Amino acid sequence: MKAKFTLFCIAVLSANAAFCQTYIKNVTVVDVLKGKLVSDQTVTINGAIITDIAASKKVNIPANANVIDGTGKFLMPGLTDAHIHFFQSGGLYTRPDGLDLRKYVPYDQEIAWGHAHMDEFLRRYTSAGITTVVDPGATFNFLKERDSLKNKSYAPDIYMAGPLITTYEPAVFKDLKNDEPFNLAATAEEARACIRKQLPYHPDFIKIWYIVLDKDKEAGARKLEPVVKAAIDEAHKNNLRVAVHATERITAQLAIESGCDYLVHEVEDEVVSDDFIKLLISRKVVLCPTMIVEDGFVNTFGQTTRPSYYEFTRSNPEQLGSLYDLKHIADTALVNRYKKRIAASVAFFAHDDSVRMVNLKKMADAGVNIAAGTDAGNPGVMHASSLFAELMAMKQSGMSNWQVLRSATVGGAMSVGKENEIGSITKGKKADMILLNANPADSLQALKQISLVINKGNVISPDSLIKETPEALVQRQFNAYNARNIEAFMEPYADDVEFYDYPDKLLGKGKDALRKVYTGLFNKFTALHCELKGRMVQGNVVIDNEKVTGIGKDVIKGVVIYNIENNKIKKVYIVQ
Repeated sequence: MKAKFTLFCIAVLSANAAFCQTYIKNVTVVDVLKGKLVSDQTVTINGAIITDIAASKKVNIPANANVIDGTGKFLMPGLTDAHIHFFQSGGLYTRPDGLDLRKYVPYDQEIAWGHAHMDEFLRRYTSAGITTVVDPGATFNFLKERDSLKNKSYAPDIYMAGPLITTYEPAVFKDLKNDEPFNLAATAEEARACIRKQLPYHPDFIKIWYIVLDKDKEAGARKLEPVVKAAIDEAHKNNLRVAVHATERITAQLAIESGCDYLVHEVEDEVVSDDFIKLLISRKVVLCPTMIVEDGFVNTFGQTTRPSYYEFTRSNPEQLGSLYDLKHIADTALVNRYKKRIAASVAFFAHDDSVRMVNLKKMADAGVNIAAGTDAGNPGVMHASSLFAELMAMKQSGMSNWQVLRSATVGGAMSVGKENEIGSITKGKKADMILLNANPADSLQALKQISLVINKGNVISPDSLIKETPEALVQRQFNAYNARNIEAFMEPYADDVEFYDYPDKLLGKGKDALRKVYTGLFNKFTALHCELKGRMVQGNVVIDNEKVTGIGKDVIKGVVIYNIENNKIKKVYIVQ
C-alpha cells in the first residue's frame, strides 16, 4: 500500500508540485556557496520550495511522503546557461548577417522554425540539468512565447530581454516588426524611446549591443557613450537590470562606469588591468565569458565542425546536421571565400582565445562574479548541449571545478539578480536541483550523469523529456556519418541491425560487422560527405534520397530505407 501511494504521489507531483512533500534522503549536498560537500543529508521540498536541509539521522520522514533515495548520489543546484538566444537556432542559416544564405533558407522560415521548436529547446535544457536560461536579446514575439511557456512544469525559468538596443543594426534584421531582434538607437533620446517601447512586453531585463565600428575604438566608444548611458538610466528608472555586449576593454569599461549590471562577453582585445578588475568588483558587475561562441562561427564557416558524442546525442539533429551543408551548397565561390577568410584569420582567433583564457582566470581568482553562458543559438553553438563544452573551456582557463560549478549555478542567478531565489541548495530557495550519479567536484564529467532533475519542485527523469522520432534518429546517424564519428554513428543502431541490398539480399548483420565496415570507410575517405536530397517518413519507416561524394571521383546516388523498432534502427535497405 505504501509503495502504491508513493507512485501515486510521484505522478501527482508532476502535475502539481504543491500536493506532496518530497524528501531526498541520504544524499551528499554540493554546497556551491562554501565550495564543499555535505554528506548524508536529507533535503525537504514543499511544492516548489526547499523547506529544510538537515542530517538524515535527524529527519523523521512521514509515512506518506514521496521519498527519493540519494544514497551514493550528489545533489547540486540546477544549472544556468546565462547567455542564450531563442531567436537563433544554432544551425547554419541562423545568422544571415554573418553568412547570408537566405536564397537557400529564407530568414522568415528560420524565424518560424525557432518558434516551432522553443518548447523542444526548453525540454532539452531541462534534460541537461539546466533549470534556468537567460536570453539577453530576443524579439517581442519571443517575449510573448516566453509568457506561454515559462510556467510549464518541464520548462526552465526563462529570463528574457527584448530586442537588443544597438548602436549598429545589420541590414538583414531591419523591418521585421515584432520579429526584429535589434532596435537601433543613434541618440540618447532614441535609446530611452527603445526602452519605453519594450515595457508593455514586460522584459526581464534590457540588453545593449555596444558596437563600435570606428578604427579609433576609444574615440568611437566615447562618442556612443551617451547613448549607452541613457539606455541604462532609463532601464534602471523602470527597475530593469541592464546587460551589455562589450568585447573591447574600452567599451566594457565605459559600460560599467555608465551603470550596467551584466557584461555578457569577455574582454578579448587586451589583458585586463587590476584597476579594471577592481572596477568590476566595486560595481558588483557580473561577467559572462562565452568562451566557445567564436569557435562555433570559425568551425562552421571553416568547415571544421567536430561535435562531441554528447552533442551528437543531445542536440537538435536538424540544426546540427545543417552545419555540414556548406560542403554541398551550390554557391561554391561564396563558400570557398568564407573558408579562405577563416583560414587566413587563424592567428587572430587564437589571440582572442588566449586573451579570454588569461582574463577569465585572472578575474575569477580576483573574485569577480562569473556566470557561465554559451551564447547558444549562434552557428555551431547548440542549445542545451553546448553548456558542457563551455564549462570545460572555463576549466581549461585554469578555473577550479568549484569555481566552474559556482559560475554555472549561483553566478548565473546573480546575472539576473535572483541569487536570493535560485542558484544554491538553501532553505527557502526554489527547488531547482539535479541529482547526479557522480561527484562534480572531482570531475565535471559528472554533470553528464544525471539521475533526476528537480525543476520547480517537479521530479523529472531527464530521458522522459525528449520523445525521439524515427526521423530524428535517422538524422542523428546521418550527422555522425558526415562527421565520420564512428561512436555517434553506431549509437542509433540496434545491436542486431540488418543491412540489405534491396529487396532481400542480406549484406551484414550486427553492430560489430557494421562498425568494422564503417570504421574502415571513415578512416580511408576523409572527404566523405552525404547530402540529403529528399526524405519521406511513413510511421516507423524513413526513406532517404542520398548523394554521397568523397569516395574517389564517383558520385554515388541512391535510396536508403530505414526501419525503426524500439527506438533503434533495426533494418536498412539500400536501393541503387
